[in-house]
Amino acid sequence: MSDMTCLFQNVRYLTPDFTVAEGCIGVSGKEIVYIGTEPPQNATPETVIDGCGKLLLPGLVNTHTHLAMSLLRGYGENLSLQDWLFTRIFPFEAKLTGEAIYWGTLLSIAESLRFGVTSATDMYMDVDAVCRAAAVSGFKINASLMAPVGGDDKTEQPFVGAAKALADWHNYDGGRIKIDSYIHAEYTTDEQRSRLMRDLAVQHGLNMHLHLSETKLEHEECKQRHGGLTPAAWFASLGVLDVPTTVAHAVWVEPADIELLAKHGATVAHNPISNLKLASGIAPVPAMLDAGVNVALGTDSAASNNNLNLWEEMKLMGLLHKANCANPTLITPQQVLRAATVGGALSQGRQDTGEIALGKKADLQLIDISQPHMHPCHDMLNNLVFAAQGSDVVLTMVDGQILYHNGEYPTLNLPEIIAHVEAERQRILAQL
Repeated sequence: MSDMTCLFQNVRYLTPDFTVAEGCIGVSGKEIVYIGTEPPQNATPETVIDGCGKLLLPGLVNTHTHLAMSLLRGYGENLSLQDWLFTRIFPFEAKLTGEAIYWGTLLSIAESLRFGVTSATDMYMDVDAVCRAAAVSGFKINASLMAPVGGDDKTEQPFVGAAKALADWHNYDGGRIKIDSYIHAEYTTDEQRSRLMRDLAVQHGLNMHLHLSETKLEHEECKQRHGGLTPAAWFASLGVLDVPTTVAHAVWVEPADIELLAKHGATVAHNPISNLKLASGIAPVPAMLDAGVNVALGTDSAASNNNLNLWEEMKLMGLLHKANCANPTLITPQQVLRAATVGGALSQGRQDTGEIALGKKADLQLIDISQPHMHPCHDMLNNLVFAAQGSDVVLTMVDGQILYHNGEYPTLNLPEIIAHVEAERQRILAQL
């Protein structure tokens, strides 16, 4: 224990079985190496953090993001998804450069860390810019190699950069950065591109990330195009779901789709706020959970949310389905917390995190539970899901490194990031 790098003492913490215990948590390097009721003997930790009035939790995992779209926060409002995409988002994105994506991603990483998020599954252009931002910040990310959207080029030419991206970034820094294969959606791709991305995933052992049945229009038009096949059935017919897959939204999936997702071990990234804002609908999450689907949580982008505060998604997941199904017993706080932590970690292929347990990666958040809105406490899980705020987070740690602490970002220069983001926003708007 002499090489312990950080010790949380006198702290309450969430156990893997979602109970609350009290004691000391020790970190060495990237891992949790000590859990006990008293500080370890003969330990001389480099950093000691007093946990009085605090609760230590696994870091949250945001399983569906477009991080660089913080550049579009508030830009497309009160529009349907199709109008939002084609009249506001796509024209703006056409003006993005790699540097704009880099700074926009850094801004979203800072926001994520502020709210206790330690890892994100991102889907965006210029994977190199996204990974550079994750690399310098210390954040964890599954970044996506993107299949081309639309167009007539069905050759492998758009993927000439894949080998370099995989060599540079896949499993970078002990797996802190991973590369996923990425298909935007059924309505923006075709069979050849989908098989190409599937083959890329199989060849390199990658996860898959895609949008699925986000809107009723998308879902029904797919059935018209493909002889009655839903998006889930169509992707399954192409073998896409044969690789570990995270599907975002799944709002309009049918019962057979849910069984298909469960059979293939797919994860559904539930994005309740984005789905409400764009009036896409409400995903049948209770049915998914009943079928054994791994449900995780996502914010979607800051353009359709408009923040990356996963604590808001947690509360809404805990409330929305009770009202939608007229059943107040649906969705327990434990199911919500699992979705936000270990469920998300598993969706990313990260079996080594998502829980406070010996040998797990020290991806942690410390929250202040001394605030008025956290008292009284009849049940801590209820308070976490229904009362806690993202602003209660006082510390975020990734791989044992403190990346946010009481308003400070040890690895990021926030004023510089904001200045670059504002400059990029003005440059793009001047071109539209």
